[in-house]
Amino acid sequence: MLRSRVITAVGLALVALAVIYLLPPPGFALAVGAVATLAAWEWARFAGLTMGWQRATYAAAIPVLGLATLGRPGLHEATLWVGLAAWAVAILLILIHRSDRTFSGWRWVAALLGLAILSAAWNAAMTLRMAPNGAHWLVWLFVLVSAVDIGAYFAGTTWGRRKLAPALSPAKTWEGVAGGAVLGILVCGGALAALGLLSVAAGAIIALLIAVSVFGDLLESLLKRQSGVKDSGTLLPGHGGLLDRIDSELAALPVFALLLPLV
Repeated sequence: MLRSRVITAVGLALVALAVIYLLPPPGFALAVGAVATLAAWEWARFAGLTMGWQRATYAAAIPVLGLATLGRPGLHEATLWVGLAAWAVAILLILIHRSDRTFSGWRWVAALLGLAILSAAWNAAMTLRMAPNGAHWLVWLFVLVSAVDIGAYFAGTTWGRRKLAPALSPAKTWEGVAGGAVLGILVCGGALAALGLLSVAAGAIIALLIAVSVFGDLLESLLKRQSGVKDSGTLLPGHGGLLDRIDSELAALPVFALLLPLV
């Protein structure tokens, strides 16, 4: 299991680096849009859309929304803020979740959250890519999220005792969160320090990104439990579906896109 996870993760990392550094902006936008559309195909099951045509229609809404923002900077930025609002709702739902509770109107909530979150992540990736040194910042963000995930896995496996969210994800622990935070700070905070870019603002942004990445992971657990879906998909060996691999990135991308000018 661990071996297949590592092999898949390395393969995805190489593909991501090629997309970020080798593709021109239009190609990058298309590649990220394709990922967002595939993620929407998986997300559709969380909204109770199980038939092929239903899932395809839902997934098609992502490129339609993406095309609507082309050449419209105001609408492009608004999509990021809508995504943040969606994450605020998602975090509230995570915090109030109880194992014996099913939210009323869940299918509509899940459907709307998916459209807002996936569209915002796509727009955020393009915003970061077009920023000065944007490719480097994108890689930095992905390394941060990966470091948090790796640190949480090993720290949780080794020292995990206190459950983080037992009603949602019994395997996650506070010790794992702490281990992930420490590794993320050491790797990405250390990189900024080496470049002379570490500041109070940058430190606060790192802490915020670590926090939202944890909620990104917990949101998928909530989606699975509320919809009765065990896995988002089977696309990636050792990881499950695409959403299982990018759930934390979906949360971190819009936050970092809006805060990057402060670094």
